[in-house]
Amino acid sequence: MLHLSKIAVTVGLIFSVCACSVSEESSSANSQVSRDTAKPNVIFIMVDDMGYGELGSYGQKIIRTPHLDQMAEEGMRFSQFYAGSAVCAPSRASLMTGKHTGHSQIRGNYDMGGGFDAETEYGQMPLKPGTTTIATVMKDAGYVTAAIGKWGLGGPGSQGEPNKQGFDYFFGYLDQRQAHNHTPTHLWSNTQWVKLDNDPFKMHHLKLENFDYNDASSYQRFKRDDFAQDHLNSAALDFIEANKTQPFFLYLSYAMPHAALQAPDEEIEQYYFDIDPPAKEDYYMPTHKPRATRAAMVSYTDKHIGQVFAKLKSLGLDENTLVIFTSDNGAAPEGGVDMAFFDTNGPLKGHKRQLYEGGIRMPTLAWWPGKVAPNSVSDHIGAFWDVMPTLADVAGQSQNNASDGISFLPALVGSQQPEHDYLYWEFPHGKKAAQAIRDGQWKIIRFFKGSRLKGYQEVIELYDLSKDIGETDNLASEQPDLVNKYLKLMDASRTRSDIDKWNFN
Repeated sequence: MLHLSKIAVTVGLIFSVCACSVSEESSSANSQVSRDTAKPNVIFIMVDDMGYGELGSYGQKIIRTPHLDQMAEEGMRFSQFYAGSAVCAPSRASLMTGKHTGHSQIRGNYDMGGGFDAETEYGQMPLKPGTTTIATVMKDAGYVTAAIGKWGLGGPGSQGEPNKQGFDYFFGYLDQRQAHNHTPTHLWSNTQWVKLDNDPFKMHHLKLENFDYNDASSYQRFKRDDFAQDHLNSAALDFIEANKTQPFFLYLSYAMPHAALQAPDEEIEQYYFDIDPPAKEDYYMPTHKPRATRAAMVSYTDKHIGQVFAKLKSLGLDENTLVIFTSDNGAAPEGGVDMAFFDTNGPLKGHKRQLYEGGIRMPTLAWWPGKVAPNSVSDHIGAFWDVMPTLADVAGQSQNNASDGISFLPALVGSQQPEHDYLYWEFPHGKKAAQAIRDGQWKIIRFFKGSRLKGYQEVIELYDLSKDIGETDNLASEQPDLVNKYLKLMDASRTRSDIDKWNFN
């Protein structure tokens, strides 16, 4: 077990090992070339459960996101970029493997037993040994690789650990259930348990008797002061500093603003609302000021991202670093998030766990000075499975695996961008089971109502997103030929999963 006071020393040692993993020939070459000819660094930043409308550049009026708004001003804003899925694990698996959910190993959240306490931290279904990931592609291209933040693709001791999937260094949460708590008892440094200065507490399925929701002191039992995100960001800044002379790939996956609603007091105090009713939760712990806390979580994350940009500029790496920002899926009302108050998903219908636009269309930004035109907007229709071929393209690395994606590097640099024939998703979660296709202006969703045991009733919805971004006017009955075409595409776009409950028949 590592204690907090030893994190910096351990991280330094790990970074030294990372640096040595690059061949002497590659290291020597990088020390002699100028930054304008060296391979670009890549930082892929992903937040958790952020809605399409929660950034100023996407229309947010209440929550302040100055650094991400500056990123949009200095770079590109994507208007039609999609997550891999409507929940965490399959979305991250799609990102890591370049496969959509009709082909990927992990198509839903699948916990490997255990619970939310540290003693039963088993994690989620792991990626298989030998999987081609973004990290293995970038390592093959000569990059030092790091994953910092929330993982969720294999718990402690599994074959899905980041170090077994191409990452030289990992620091953060292995089990995504642990990431529900932003003041946890521990994080992981590679395979070592790192103790944080927080006592454990239970935040799920609480039975609170005689609890005064209007009394701020009642919430002290849930308050801890050692926030994981401070350590995640420090590790990211240290990694950038340690690898400033060689190409690096950093996957920086913050756990915020996913519930539970938690933020430092000084961040919450920056927001005041005349009406901020307590969140009386059944699943998560209650929150005294849920509106102020949600806003604070977004701004707190924006502040940390600002520190990443400041580090790049202070080291002179900004001209040779591609930064991409996005979210893993849409926002959710759970934990006490007031989506209507913040207009969290802007004009989009739905939220997390749904294949409506609000569950999968993401706020997505790209920043690369001298390459990406400032204050530009791309209407290219892309998705998480495009990230692997894009970064391979950026790194000058050919791809031998059959990714479902296409590179959107041309869109980034203002060249002619190839387009997908269509995009496909599936969400095999019980009563919410559905498939969806996006084809140009058209979006179709097939819902499976009922259960596999009693039989499904299929419900079809078809929308013209060019006229109806809010998915309000179902045109399925008016377009039977289109519906039949897309239903056949849905059946052709998937292979059977090894997990039987993820199959629709």
